[in-house]
Amino acid sequence: MNQRSNSLHASDMAHSMHPYTNMRLHEEKGPMIITGGNGARVYDDQGKEYIEALAGLWSVAVGFSETRLAEAAYEQLKKLPYYHSFAHKAHEPSIRLAEKLVEMTPEGLNRVFFTNSGSEANDTVVKMVWFLNNGLGRPEKKKFLARDKGYHGITIASGSLTGLVGNHRDFDLPAIPVTHLSTPSYWRYSNEGETEAEFTARLLKELEDTIIAEGPETIAAFIGEPVMGAGGVMTPPEGYWPGVAEICAKYDILLVADEVINGFGRTGARFGCEKYGFTPDILVTSKQLTSSYMPLAAIVVNDKVYNAIADNTAKLNGFGHGFTASGHPVACAVGLENLAIIEEQDLMGNAERLEPIFQNGLRKFADHPLVGEVRGVGLIAGVEMAKDRATRTSFEPAGKVAPKVVEFCAEEGLIVRAVYETVAFCPPMIVTEEDVSEILARFGRALDKALEWARAEGLL
Repeated sequence: MNQRSNSLHASDMAHSMHPYTNMRLHEEKGPMIITGGNGARVYDDQGKEYIEALAGLWSVAVGFSETRLAEAAYEQLKKLPYYHSFAHKAHEPSIRLAEKLVEMTPEGLNRVFFTNSGSEANDTVVKMVWFLNNGLGRPEKKKFLARDKGYHGITIASGSLTGLVGNHRDFDLPAIPVTHLSTPSYWRYSNEGETEAEFTARLLKELEDTIIAEGPETIAAFIGEPVMGAGGVMTPPEGYWPGVAEICAKYDILLVADEVINGFGRTGARFGCEKYGFTPDILVTSKQLTSSYMPLAAIVVNDKVYNAIADNTAKLNGFGHGFTASGHPVACAVGLENLAIIEEQDLMGNAERLEPIFQNGLRKFADHPLVGEVRGVGLIAGVEMAKDRATRTSFEPAGKVAPKVVEFCAEEGLIVRAVYETVAFCPPMIVTEEDVSEILARFGRALDKALEWARAEGLL
Protein backbone atom coordinates (compact mmCIF):
# COMPACT_ATOMS: atom_id res chain seq x y z
CA MET A 1 0.00 0.00 0.00
CA ASN A 2 1.47 3.37 -1.01
CA GLN A 3 1.76 6.41 1.24
CA ARG A 4 -1.35 8.09 -0.18
CA SER A 5 -3.45 4.95 0.33
CA ASN A 6 -2.15 4.57 3.87
CA SER A 7 -3.10 8.16 4.59
CA LEU A 8 -6.61 7.74 3.14
CA HIS A 9 -7.24 4.52 5.07
CA ALA A 10 -6.06 6.09 8.31
CA SER A 11 -8.15 9.22 7.76
CA ASP A 12 -11.28 7.22 6.95
CA MET A 13 -10.85 5.03 10.02
CA ALA A 14 -10.31 8.10 12.19
CA HIS A 15 -13.04 10.41 10.90
CA SER A 16 -15.75 8.74 8.80
CA MET A 17 -19.02 7.19 9.92
CA HIS A 18 -20.22 4.61 7.39
CA PRO A 19 -23.84 3.57 6.79
CA TYR A 20 -24.79 -0.09 7.33
CA THR A 21 -21.47 -0.71 9.09
CA ASN A 22 -20.25 -2.01 12.43
CA MET A 23 -18.30 1.11 13.28
CA ARG A 24 -16.06 -0.51 15.89
CA LEU A 25 -15.13 -3.22 13.42
CA HIS A 26 -14.44 -0.55 10.82
CA GLU A 27 -11.96 1.10 13.17
CA GLU A 28 -9.97 -2.15 12.98
CA LYS A 29 -10.66 -3.30 9.44
CA GLY A 30 -10.75 -0.06 7.49
CA PRO A 31 -12.31 0.59 4.07
CA MET A 32 -12.04 -0.82 0.59
CA ILE A 33 -11.28 2.41 -1.28
CA ILE A 34 -12.64 2.47 -4.82
CA THR A 35 -10.73 4.89 -7.04
CA GLY A 36 -12.17 4.40 -10.51
CA GLY A 37 -14.63 2.62 -12.72
CA ASN A 38 -14.98 1.54 -16.32
CA GLY A 39 -18.14 -0.07 -17.65
CA ALA A 40 -19.20 -2.86 -15.30
CA ARG A 41 -15.85 -2.81 -13.48
CA VAL A 42 -14.37 -0.78 -10.64
CA TYR A 43 -10.84 -0.54 -9.27
CA ASP A 44 -9.51 -0.15 -5.74
CA ASP A 45 -6.56 1.89 -4.53
CA GLN A 46 -4.27 -1.11 -5.05
CA GLY A 47 -5.23 -1.29 -8.72
CA LYS A 48 -7.27 -4.47 -8.30
CA GLU A 49 -10.14 -4.94 -10.75
CA TYR A 50 -13.63 -6.03 -9.66
CA ILE A 51 -16.78 -6.76 -11.59
CA GLU A 52 -19.34 -4.67 -9.73
CA ALA A 53 -22.16 -7.22 -9.77
CA LEU A 54 -24.47 -5.15 -7.55
CA ALA A 55 -24.27 -2.04 -9.77
CA GLY A 56 -23.10 -0.03 -6.76
CA LEU A 57 -26.27 -0.25 -4.71
CA TRP A 58 -28.66 -1.80 -7.26
CA SER A 59 -28.44 1.35 -9.34
CA VAL A 60 -25.75 1.98 -11.97
CA ALA A 61 -27.59 0.93 -15.13
CA VAL A 62 -25.17 2.47 -17.63
CA GLY A 63 -21.92 1.50 -15.92
CA PHE A 64 -19.25 3.52 -14.16
CA SER A 65 -17.74 5.51 -17.02
CA GLU A 66 -20.54 7.03 -19.08
CA THR A 67 -19.10 10.34 -20.28
CA ARG A 68 -22.44 11.50 -21.66
CA LEU A 69 -23.75 11.82 -18.11
CA ALA A 70 -20.68 13.78 -17.04
CA GLU A 71 -21.12 16.08 -20.02
CA ALA A 72 -24.83 16.54 -19.32
CA ALA A 73 -24.04 17.52 -15.74
CA TYR A 74 -21.29 19.93 -16.82
CA GLU A 75 -23.42 21.62 -19.47
CA GLN A 76 -26.27 22.12 -17.00
CA LEU A 77 -23.87 23.39 -14.32
CA LYS A 78 -22.67 26.05 -16.76
CA LYS A 79 -26.20 27.04 -17.75
CA LEU A 80 -28.15 26.88 -14.47
CA PRO A 81 -26.31 25.09 -11.64
CA TYR A 82 -29.20 25.26 -9.21
CA TYR A 83 -32.72 26.48 -8.87
CA HIS A 84 -35.67 25.38 -6.76
CA SER A 85 -39.23 24.44 -7.68
CA PHE A 86 -41.05 26.14 -4.78
CA ALA A 87 -43.95 28.57 -5.28
CA HIS A 88 -44.53 28.27 -9.06
CA LYS A 89 -40.82 28.30 -10.02
CA ALA A 90 -39.62 25.80 -12.64
CA HIS A 91 -36.77 25.01 -15.01
CA GLU A 92 -36.56 23.03 -18.21
CA PRO A 93 -34.73 19.88 -17.00
CA SER A 94 -37.36 19.06 -14.36
CA ILE A 95 -40.21 19.83 -16.76
CA ARG A 96 -38.73 17.59 -19.46
CA LEU A 97 -37.93 14.77 -17.05
CA ALA A 98 -41.44 14.80 -15.55
CA GLU A 99 -42.82 14.62 -19.08
CA LYS A 100 -40.50 11.69 -19.88
CA LEU A 101 -41.48 9.78 -16.74
CA VAL A 102 -45.16 10.14 -17.54
CA GLU A 103 -44.39 8.77 -21.01
CA MET A 104 -42.42 5.78 -19.67
CA THR A 105 -44.52 4.73 -16.67
CA PRO A 106 -47.81 2.80 -16.93
CA GLU A 107 -50.89 4.47 -18.38
CA GLY A 108 -52.70 6.77 -15.97
CA LEU A 109 -49.70 7.93 -13.95
CA ASN A 110 -49.65 11.57 -14.97
CA ARG A 111 -48.06 13.72 -12.25
CA VAL A 112 -44.51 13.75 -10.87
CA PHE A 113 -42.97 14.98 -7.61
CA PHE A 114 -39.17 14.94 -7.28
CA THR A 115 -37.07 14.18 -4.19
CA ASN A 116 -33.38 13.36 -3.69
CA SER A 117 -33.60 9.69 -2.69
CA GLY A 118 -35.91 6.71 -2.51
CA SER A 119 -36.12 7.09 1.26
CA GLU A 120 -37.26 10.70 0.91
CA ALA A 121 -39.69 9.66 -1.81
CA ASN A 122 -41.39 7.00 0.31
CA ASP A 123 -41.41 9.37 3.28
CA THR A 124 -43.15 11.87 1.01
CA VAL A 125 -45.64 9.21 -0.11
CA VAL A 126 -46.69 8.74 3.52
CA LYS A 127 -47.20 12.48 3.94
CA MET A 128 -49.04 12.76 0.63
CA VAL A 129 -51.42 9.96 1.57
CA TRP A 130 -52.11 11.46 4.98
CA PHE A 131 -52.56 14.90 3.41
CA LEU A 132 -55.04 13.72 0.79
CA ASN A 133 -57.11 11.71 3.29
CA ASN A 134 -57.33 14.69 5.63
CA GLY A 135 -58.45 16.76 2.67
CA LEU A 136 -61.11 14.18 1.85
CA GLY A 137 -62.44 14.31 5.40
CA ARG A 138 -61.07 10.85 6.30
CA PRO A 139 -58.67 11.61 9.17
CA GLU A 140 -58.82 8.02 10.43
CA LYS A 141 -57.59 6.54 7.10
CA LYS A 142 -53.87 6.67 7.89
CA LYS A 143 -52.52 3.11 8.34
CA PHE A 144 -50.10 1.49 5.91
CA LEU A 145 -49.72 -2.15 4.98
CA ALA A 146 -46.22 -3.38 4.06
CA ARG A 147 -44.40 -6.73 4.16
CA ASP A 148 -41.80 -8.39 6.34
CA LYS A 149 -38.42 -8.12 4.59
CA GLY A 150 -39.66 -5.30 2.38
CA TYR A 151 -37.28 -2.35 2.01
CA HIS A 152 -38.55 1.20 1.53
CA GLY A 153 -35.82 3.38 3.00
CA ILE A 154 -34.41 4.64 6.27
CA THR A 155 -36.08 7.92 7.21
CA ILE A 156 -38.49 7.75 10.14
CA ALA A 157 -41.54 7.12 7.96
CA SER A 158 -39.91 5.05 5.19
CA GLY A 159 -37.85 3.14 7.76
CA SER A 160 -41.11 2.27 9.51
CA LEU A 161 -42.47 0.87 6.24
CA THR A 162 -39.31 -1.21 5.84
CA GLY A 163 -39.82 -4.69 7.29
CA LEU A 164 -36.26 -5.49 8.38
CA VAL A 165 -35.30 -5.89 12.03
CA GLY A 166 -31.88 -4.32 11.50
CA ASN A 167 -33.52 -1.09 10.33
CA HIS A 168 -35.83 -0.92 13.36
CA ARG A 169 -33.67 -2.10 16.24
CA ASP A 170 -32.76 0.73 18.65
CA PHE A 171 -34.17 3.35 16.26
CA ASP A 172 -37.60 3.17 17.93
CA LEU A 173 -39.22 2.10 14.68
CA PRO A 174 -41.88 1.62 13.41
CA ALA A 175 -42.95 5.12 14.40
CA ILE A 176 -46.02 5.39 12.17
CA PRO A 177 -49.09 3.12 11.97
CA VAL A 178 -47.99 0.22 9.76
CA THR A 179 -48.77 -3.49 9.74
CA HIS A 180 -46.25 -5.85 8.17
CA LEU A 181 -47.68 -8.86 6.36
CA SER A 182 -46.00 -12.14 5.44
CA THR A 183 -43.07 -12.19 3.03
CA PRO A 184 -44.21 -13.48 -0.38
CA SER A 185 -41.37 -16.00 -0.83
CA TYR A 186 -42.70 -19.46 -1.67
CA TRP A 187 -39.53 -21.47 -1.06
CA ARG A 188 -38.73 -19.86 2.28
CA TYR A 189 -42.19 -19.38 3.80
CA SER A 190 -44.61 -21.93 2.32
CA ASN A 191 -46.02 -24.61 4.59
CA GLU A 192 -45.08 -28.25 4.09
CA GLY A 193 -47.03 -29.66 1.15
CA GLU A 194 -48.48 -26.28 0.23
CA THR A 195 -48.65 -25.57 -3.51
CA GLU A 196 -47.65 -22.18 -4.90
CA ALA A 197 -51.31 -21.42 -5.66
CA GLU A 198 -52.28 -22.30 -2.10
CA PHE A 199 -49.45 -20.14 -0.75
CA THR A 200 -50.67 -17.19 -2.82
CA ALA A 201 -54.23 -17.74 -1.64
CA ARG A 202 -53.07 -17.82 1.98
CA LEU A 203 -51.20 -14.53 1.63
CA LEU A 204 -54.14 -12.85 -0.07
CA LYS A 205 -56.46 -14.11 2.67
CA GLU A 206 -54.07 -12.70 5.27
CA LEU A 207 -54.21 -9.34 3.49
CA GLU A 208 -58.00 -9.26 3.34
CA ASP A 209 -58.41 -10.57 6.89
CA THR A 210 -56.05 -7.86 8.14
CA ILE A 211 -57.99 -5.15 6.32
CA ILE A 212 -61.28 -6.36 7.78
CA ALA A 213 -59.83 -6.70 11.29
CA GLU A 214 -58.24 -3.24 11.23
CA GLY A 215 -61.18 -1.65 9.43
CA PRO A 216 -60.94 -0.61 5.76
CA GLU A 217 -61.79 2.93 6.77
CA THR A 218 -58.49 3.10 8.71
CA ILE A 219 -56.13 1.73 6.05
CA ALA A 220 -54.72 4.23 3.59
CA ALA A 221 -52.26 2.32 1.41
CA PHE A 222 -50.41 -0.90 0.66
CA ILE A 223 -46.75 -0.50 -0.35
CA GLY A 224 -44.50 -3.13 -1.84
CA GLU A 225 -41.58 -3.78 -4.17
CA PRO A 226 -42.72 -5.91 -7.13
CA VAL A 227 -39.50 -7.90 -6.58
CA MET A 228 -38.16 -7.43 -3.06
CA GLY A 229 -34.55 -6.29 -3.20
CA ALA A 230 -32.64 -5.53 -0.01
CA GLY A 231 -34.65 -8.10 1.94
CA GLY A 232 -33.07 -10.91 -0.09
CA VAL A 233 -34.28 -10.67 -3.72
CA MET A 234 -37.68 -12.28 -3.19
CA THR A 235 -39.73 -12.89 -6.34
CA PRO A 236 -43.51 -13.05 -5.83
CA PRO A 237 -45.56 -16.23 -6.28
CA GLU A 238 -47.84 -16.59 -9.28
CA GLY A 239 -50.98 -14.46 -9.02
CA TYR A 240 -49.87 -12.54 -5.95
CA TRP A 241 -49.75 -9.00 -7.34
CA PRO A 242 -53.01 -9.07 -9.34
CA GLY A 243 -54.67 -10.43 -6.20
CA VAL A 244 -53.22 -7.65 -4.04
CA ALA A 245 -54.37 -5.03 -6.56
CA GLU A 246 -57.90 -6.46 -6.64
CA ILE A 247 -58.21 -6.45 -2.84
CA CYS A 248 -56.84 -2.92 -2.52
CA ALA A 249 -59.34 -1.67 -5.12
CA LYS A 250 -62.19 -3.47 -3.33
CA TYR A 251 -61.48 -1.64 -0.06
CA ASP A 252 -60.43 1.75 -1.50
CA ILE A 253 -56.80 1.32 -0.43
CA LEU A 254 -54.11 3.03 -2.48
CA LEU A 255 -51.51 0.72 -4.04
CA VAL A 256 -47.92 1.96 -4.01
CA ALA A 257 -45.28 0.24 -6.18
CA ASP A 258 -41.79 0.84 -4.83
CA GLU A 259 -39.79 0.55 -8.06
CA VAL A 260 -36.59 2.09 -6.69
CA ILE A 261 -34.67 -1.09 -7.55
CA ASN A 262 -37.07 -2.64 -10.09
CA GLY A 263 -37.54 0.31 -12.43
CA PHE A 264 -36.27 0.98 -15.95
CA GLY A 265 -35.77 -2.59 -17.10
CA ARG A 266 -34.12 -4.33 -14.17
CA THR A 267 -36.73 -7.11 -14.16
CA GLY A 268 -36.72 -7.52 -17.94
CA ALA A 269 -39.76 -5.24 -18.27
CA ARG A 270 -39.87 -1.44 -18.04
CA PHE A 271 -41.24 -1.64 -14.52
CA GLY A 272 -41.84 -4.48 -12.10
CA CYS A 273 -45.55 -3.69 -11.91
CA GLU A 274 -45.78 -4.35 -15.65
CA LYS A 275 -43.83 -7.58 -15.24
CA TYR A 276 -46.37 -8.82 -12.70
CA GLY A 277 -49.56 -7.44 -14.20
CA PHE A 278 -50.80 -4.60 -12.01
CA THR A 279 -51.05 -0.82 -12.18
CA PRO A 280 -50.35 1.13 -8.99
CA ASP A 281 -51.88 4.42 -7.88
CA ILE A 282 -48.41 5.65 -6.94
CA LEU A 283 -45.05 4.57 -8.39
CA VAL A 284 -41.74 5.46 -6.74
CA THR A 285 -38.47 5.37 -8.63
CA SER A 286 -34.84 6.37 -8.01
CA LYS A 287 -31.44 4.63 -8.38
CA GLN A 288 -31.46 3.70 -12.10
CA LEU A 289 -33.28 6.98 -12.84
CA THR A 290 -29.84 8.65 -12.99
CA SER A 291 -27.74 5.49 -12.62
CA SER A 292 -26.95 7.15 -9.26
CA TYR A 293 -24.59 9.60 -10.98
CA MET A 294 -26.69 12.25 -9.20
CA PRO A 295 -29.11 11.91 -6.26
CA LEU A 296 -32.67 11.94 -7.58
CA ALA A 297 -35.98 10.17 -7.02
CA ALA A 298 -39.45 10.61 -8.43
CA ILE A 299 -42.98 9.87 -7.26
CA VAL A 300 -45.43 9.39 -10.13
CA VAL A 301 -49.13 9.43 -9.23
CA ASN A 302 -52.46 8.94 -10.97
CA ASP A 303 -55.16 11.57 -11.36
CA LYS A 304 -57.14 10.27 -8.38
CA VAL A 305 -54.21 10.89 -6.04
CA TYR A 306 -53.18 14.17 -7.67
CA ASN A 307 -56.68 15.67 -7.64
CA ALA A 308 -57.21 14.86 -3.96
CA ILE A 309 -53.87 16.48 -3.08
CA ALA A 310 -54.42 19.46 -5.38
CA ASP A 311 -57.91 20.12 -4.00
CA ASN A 312 -56.52 20.19 -0.46
CA THR A 313 -53.72 22.58 -1.46
CA ALA A 314 -56.44 24.89 -2.76
CA LYS A 315 -58.24 24.74 0.60
CA LEU A 316 -55.02 25.40 2.53
CA ASN A 317 -53.45 27.70 -0.06
CA GLY A 318 -50.32 25.55 -0.31
CA PHE A 319 -48.57 22.21 0.10
CA GLY A 320 -46.24 22.47 3.08
CA HIS A 321 -43.70 19.95 1.89
CA GLY A 322 -40.64 20.00 -0.36
CA PHE A 323 -36.85 19.84 -0.44
CA THR A 324 -34.27 22.49 -1.30
CA ALA A 325 -33.00 20.27 -4.11
CA SER A 326 -36.37 18.86 -5.27
CA GLY A 327 -36.01 18.46 -9.03
CA HIS A 328 -32.44 19.78 -8.99
CA PRO A 329 -31.63 20.94 -12.56
CA VAL A 330 -28.31 19.09 -12.76
CA ALA A 331 -29.80 15.86 -11.43
CA CYS A 332 -32.74 16.13 -13.83
CA ALA A 333 -30.43 16.83 -16.79
CA VAL A 334 -28.43 13.71 -15.89
CA GLY A 335 -31.66 11.73 -15.49
CA LEU A 336 -32.86 12.75 -18.94
CA GLU A 337 -29.56 11.74 -20.54
CA ASN A 338 -29.46 8.50 -18.58
CA LEU A 339 -32.94 7.50 -19.75
CA ALA A 340 -31.96 8.43 -23.30
CA ILE A 341 -28.97 6.08 -23.08
CA ILE A 342 -31.12 3.28 -21.65
CA GLU A 343 -33.48 3.64 -24.60
CA GLU A 344 -30.88 4.23 -27.33
CA GLN A 345 -28.73 1.28 -26.25
CA ASP A 346 -31.80 -0.88 -25.57
CA LEU A 347 -30.57 -1.74 -22.09
CA MET A 348 -34.02 -2.95 -21.10
CA GLY A 349 -33.89 -5.32 -24.04
CA ASN A 350 -30.38 -6.32 -23.00
CA ALA A 351 -31.66 -7.31 -19.55
CA GLU A 352 -34.43 -9.34 -21.15
CA ARG A 353 -32.05 -11.05 -23.60
CA LEU A 354 -29.45 -11.89 -20.94
CA GLU A 355 -32.03 -13.06 -18.40
CA PRO A 356 -31.95 -16.77 -19.36
CA ILE A 357 -28.13 -16.82 -19.47
CA PHE A 358 -27.79 -15.03 -16.14
CA GLN A 359 -30.61 -16.79 -14.29
CA ASN A 360 -29.92 -20.28 -15.65
CA GLY A 361 -26.21 -19.81 -14.99
CA LEU A 362 -26.86 -19.02 -11.34
CA ARG A 363 -29.33 -21.90 -11.06
CA LYS A 364 -26.50 -24.28 -11.89
CA PHE A 365 -25.35 -23.62 -8.33
CA ALA A 366 -28.70 -24.77 -6.91
CA ASP A 367 -27.25 -28.17 -5.98
CA HIS A 368 -24.14 -26.74 -4.31
CA PRO A 369 -23.86 -27.93 -0.66
CA LEU A 370 -24.08 -24.36 0.65
CA VAL A 371 -27.07 -23.28 -1.43
CA GLY A 372 -30.71 -23.44 -0.42
CA GLU A 373 -32.38 -21.60 -3.28
CA VAL A 374 -31.49 -19.55 -6.33
CA ARG A 375 -34.14 -17.03 -7.38
CA GLY A 376 -34.44 -13.96 -9.52
CA VAL A 377 -35.77 -12.35 -12.68
CA GLY A 378 -34.18 -10.19 -15.36
CA LEU A 379 -30.79 -8.97 -14.13
CA ILE A 380 -31.50 -9.29 -10.41
CA ALA A 381 -30.98 -12.47 -8.41
CA GLY A 382 -30.37 -13.92 -4.97
CA VAL A 383 -28.57 -17.08 -3.92
CA GLU A 384 -29.70 -18.05 -0.44
CA MET A 385 -27.37 -20.12 1.72
CA ALA A 386 -28.85 -22.99 3.75
CA LYS A 387 -27.45 -25.80 5.87
CA ASP A 388 -30.16 -28.18 4.68
CA ARG A 389 -31.99 -27.40 1.45
CA ALA A 390 -34.72 -29.99 1.93
CA THR A 391 -35.76 -28.74 5.35
CA ARG A 392 -34.92 -25.07 4.60
CA THR A 393 -32.70 -25.01 7.67
CA SER A 394 -30.44 -21.96 7.87
CA PHE A 395 -26.89 -21.92 9.14
CA GLU A 396 -26.29 -20.95 12.74
CA PRO A 397 -25.43 -18.34 13.73
CA ALA A 398 -27.52 -16.52 11.14
CA GLY A 399 -25.73 -14.04 8.91
CA LYS A 400 -22.34 -15.76 8.99
CA VAL A 401 -22.06 -17.80 5.79
CA ALA A 402 -23.33 -15.34 3.15
CA PRO A 403 -20.93 -12.57 4.30
CA LYS A 404 -18.08 -15.08 4.07
CA VAL A 405 -19.11 -15.95 0.52
CA VAL A 406 -19.10 -12.24 -0.30
CA GLU A 407 -15.60 -11.94 1.20
CA PHE A 408 -14.35 -14.76 -1.03
CA CYS A 409 -16.09 -13.13 -4.01
CA ALA A 410 -14.05 -9.97 -3.38
CA GLU A 411 -10.88 -12.08 -3.38
CA GLU A 412 -11.96 -13.36 -6.80
CA GLY A 413 -12.58 -9.82 -8.08
CA LEU A 414 -16.37 -9.83 -7.75
CA ILE A 415 -18.41 -7.36 -5.69
CA VAL A 416 -21.78 -8.66 -4.52
CA ARG A 417 -23.73 -8.09 -1.32
CA ALA A 418 -24.80 -10.27 1.59
CA VAL A 419 -28.39 -9.75 2.69
CA TYR A 420 -28.75 -11.90 5.80
CA GLU A 421 -28.10 -15.38 4.31
CA THR A 422 -28.61 -14.38 0.68
CA VAL A 423 -25.93 -13.28 -1.77
CA ALA A 424 -27.49 -10.60 -3.97
CA PHE A 425 -26.66 -9.88 -7.62
CA CYS A 426 -27.74 -6.85 -9.64
CA PRO A 427 -25.11 -6.11 -12.33
CA PRO A 428 -25.13 -2.97 -14.48
CA MET A 429 -27.56 -3.29 -17.35
CA ILE A 430 -24.74 -2.74 -19.83
CA VAL A 431 -23.23 -6.15 -19.04
CA THR A 432 -22.44 -8.46 -21.93
CA GLU A 433 -22.75 -12.22 -22.20
CA GLU A 434 -18.99 -12.39 -21.58
CA ASP A 435 -19.39 -10.32 -18.40
CA VAL A 436 -22.12 -12.64 -17.18
CA SER A 437 -19.92 -15.68 -17.83
CA GLU A 438 -17.11 -14.10 -15.83
CA ILE A 439 -19.48 -13.22 -12.95
CA LEU A 440 -20.61 -16.86 -12.82
CA ALA A 441 -17.04 -18.18 -12.95
CA ARG A 442 -15.81 -15.90 -10.17
CA PHE A 443 -18.84 -16.67 -8.03
CA GLY A 444 -18.33 -20.41 -8.52
CA ARG A 445 -14.73 -20.21 -7.30
CA ALA A 446 -15.76 -18.13 -4.30
CA LEU A 447 -18.55 -20.55 -3.42
CA ASP A 448 -16.12 -23.47 -3.46
CA LYS A 449 -13.72 -21.55 -1.19
CA ALA A 450 -16.61 -20.88 1.17
CA LEU A 451 -17.47 -24.59 1.19
CA GLU A 452 -13.95 -25.47 2.32
CA TRP A 453 -14.15 -22.80 5.00
CA ALA A 454 -17.59 -23.98 6.20
CA ARG A 455 -16.36 -27.56 6.53
CA ALA A 456 -13.28 -26.40 8.44
CA GLU A 457 -15.56 -24.39 10.74
CA GLY A 458 -17.78 -27.43 11.36
CA LEU A 459 -20.82 -25.75 9.85
CA LEU A 460 -21.62 -28.73 7.63
